Amino acid sequence: MSDVQTYQQSGEAQFGDYVALLKPRVMSLVVFTALVGLLVAPVGVHPVVGFAAILFIALGAGASGALNMWWDADIDAVMNRTKTRPVPAGKVQAGEALGLGMALSGIAVVMLALSANLFAAGLLAFTIFFYAVVYSMWLKRLTPQNIVIGGAAGAFPPMIGWAVATGGVSVESALMFGLIFMWTPPHFWALALFMKEDYHKAGVPMLTVTHGRAETRRQILIYTVLLAPVSIWAALTTIGGPFTLAVAVVLNAIFLKGAYDIWKRPEAQAEGDKYAVEKTFFKFSLAYLFLHFAAFLVEALLKTYGLGGWA
Repeated sequence: MSDVQTYQQSGEAQFGDYVALLKPRVMSLVVFTALVGLLVAPVGVHPVVGFAAILFIALGAGASGALNMWWDADIDAVMNRTKTRPVPAGKVQAGEALGLGMALSGIAVVMLALSANLFAAGLLAFTIFFYAVVYSMWLKRLTPQNIVIGGAAGAFPPMIGWAVATGGVSVESALMFGLIFMWTPPHFWALALFMKEDYHKAGVPMLTVTHGRAETRRQILIYTVLLAPVSIWAALTTIGGPFTLAVAVVLNAIFLKGAYDIWKRPEAQAEGDKYAVEKTFFKFSLAYLFLHFAAFLVEALLKTYGLGGWA
């Protein structure tokens, strides 16, 4: 277990400190993709049920964030990107983060079961467990494949949203899962390319630390190539249509070009502060995922007017 007891309270915690424990930026992505999964499902849900379901999915995501911050406080303290988080900064005690994470986990799962269905609640419970235990406590410090396998935790929300509406899974929800799962490695490895020293100081076996920048750039290209067919396949299913396919083609062309640019550059050019290509790729990766899921929503709206989908 992380030696989180070394972090002492430096002052009275503010409301914003507890909000920060929930990783609101990550939560926003979870909420958006879960909402898309719910809205593009072939079965409609009552607006009140849908609102409650998304709220409890968001709470589950926040619970995962709090548990992650509790466990990772020791490595967060030595990384520039994370040292100001509430626990390592001494704003919130480790026990409070653990208690909040456990309490929100229980509330989120039980209330999703009551408001939606047991299957969706079970998926949410597994997602919290996977992120807090399988990824945070096991994979993150053990293997350079941490972000590959651990990426599944961030890929479940649209599947949970779909399950809220349908009570199960399908090819479409599996492909939404696959889209996020395959997107996660190049997204985080691009970040790791210009944050390598952080992971090195923290002793986290990120691919950049264990295999070097050159191999990381090669893996980014490989995963980006593998991501493209998943994206196209999703656009060809019942949640897609001509508009979604056009968006997917354009986004993948840009993403593949960015991955190629990262891969082809000599290692000497990637030293120092010359990370413009990696930073551009990382920023676009955020837009890539958002625009994909936004396209699913637009396609669903077009279908209501008889303009979208595949005939």
